[in-house]
Amino acid sequence: MNLAITSGYVVPVDGDPIDGGTVLIQDGKITAVGRDVAVPEGTPVVDAAGGWVLPGFVEAHGHMGVYEEAEGWAGQDTNEMTDPNGARLRALDAINPADLGFADALSGGVTTAVVKPGSGNPIGGQTVAVKCWGRSVDEMLLKEPVSVKSALGENPKRVYGDQKKLPSTRQGVAAVIRDAFTRAQDYKAAKEHAASEGTPFDRDGTLEILVRVLDGELPWCQHTHRADDIATALRLADEFGYRLVINHGTEGHLLADTLAEREVPVIIGPLFTTRSKVELRQRSLRNPGILDRAGVEVAITTDHPVVPIHFLVHQATLAVKEGLDPAAALRSITTVPARIMGLDDRVGALRAGLDGDVVIWSGDPLDVMSRALRVFISGREVYSYTNGEPVVTDPYYRESSGR
Repeated sequence: MNLAITSGYVVPVDGDPIDGGTVLIQDGKITAVGRDVAVPEGTPVVDAAGGWVLPGFVEAHGHMGVYEEAEGWAGQDTNEMTDPNGARLRALDAINPADLGFADALSGGVTTAVVKPGSGNPIGGQTVAVKCWGRSVDEMLLKEPVSVKSALGENPKRVYGDQKKLPSTRQGVAAVIRDAFTRAQDYKAAKEHAASEGTPFDRDGTLEILVRVLDGELPWCQHTHRADDIATALRLADEFGYRLVINHGTEGHLLADTLAEREVPVIIGPLFTTRSKVELRQRSLRNPGILDRAGVEVAITTDHPVVPIHFLVHQATLAVKEGLDPAAALRSITTVPARIMGLDDRVGALRAGLDGDVVIWSGDPLDVMSRALRVFISGREVYSYTNGEPVVTDPYYRESSGR
C-alpha cells in the first residue's frame, strides 16, 4: 500500500518531533519521514493537520486471541495446565483473530502485540508477535517464535499444588525449570555428537526449543512479581546463560540497581489492577518511573485482558503522573517493547525501512482526552473514528463495518 500522511505533528519516538511533517509509505514500508518529503504523483494523501502522528503502539505481553473475551470456557486457550514443561506449545496455534480484543487494540493505537501463553506452568510455551488486524493468524504474523514464556511464584505452585503433584512450592517450580534446561544441555550435546558421527537422532520438540534459548536465539520471558522470585530468575539465568526478560516485575523497583547493572529489561504491569494476591501488594504506578530512573529498560503492558488493551497508553499516562518521564513513557509502548522482543527491525518507530504502521491522534496520546482517529497497518487503513463511531475495516471482505 502507498500512502502519504502530511501536515501533522510527527513524533517518530526515536527522533525529534517534526511539526508539519510527512510520513511516506510505499509498498507497505515507510520510505521517508520529514518536513520536506517529495510525495510521488498519484500517491494517496491523508491530511493530518492538527493531529499527532505516531508509530503504532507495541504490546509486549498480552493474551489476545488465546484468552478470548466474552467467550468463557470455549475461548480459553491460554494455559495447557497438564504438563509443567510446555516449551513445545505455541501460542500461534490457539489465536482466534475474531477475538474482540484485536478491535479494541486498534482503537487504542496498538498495532502490534506479542501474544504469550499463560502463567500456570513453570514453562508455558512459545510466544508470537502479530499485527492486530487480519483474517488469520498467518496473515497477521510478524515473528514466531519471539520468546519462551516461563513463570515463577504463586501461579504454577497453585495450579500443580491443587493437583497434588510437582511443583507445589517455589523450590519445586525452580527445580522444574532447572531440570528442563539440564536435559536440554544434555540433548544438545547428544545431538551434536550424533551429527559428528553421522548417526540418526530422535528429535524432541520440547528440548529443541529450550536449546534455542540456551543458544541465545530466543529470550526467556520470566513471569515474576516478588523480589525474591526476581532474584531466583536472575540466579537461573546465571546458571544457564540465557537472555532474561522480567515480565510483570511488580517488585522490580526493590532490585532496580541490580536489574540496571545486569541490563535486564522489565515488561511491567498490568498497572490498573487491585492487589488481588500477595505478589501484588507493592503494585504501584510509581514503579515504572523508579525503574527508569535507575537505568532499567522499561516496557509497559496491559497483560490483556487483565487490563483492556486499549488502556495501554493510559497506563503510560498515569505512570507519568506518578513520576515516569514522558519521553520514557512513549518509549515504553513503542521502541522499548519492539527492541526487547526483537521486533525493532519492523515496528516501534517512524523510520525509513520499518512497516507503515501509523496512528493519527487528535492530540498528544499521553493526554487521556486524545483519541486515535485513524490507524494504518502496512499503509492500509484498518480503523477510523468517524462521526463519533469507531469503524474497523473488515479483514475478510476489505470493506468497512462498525464495531
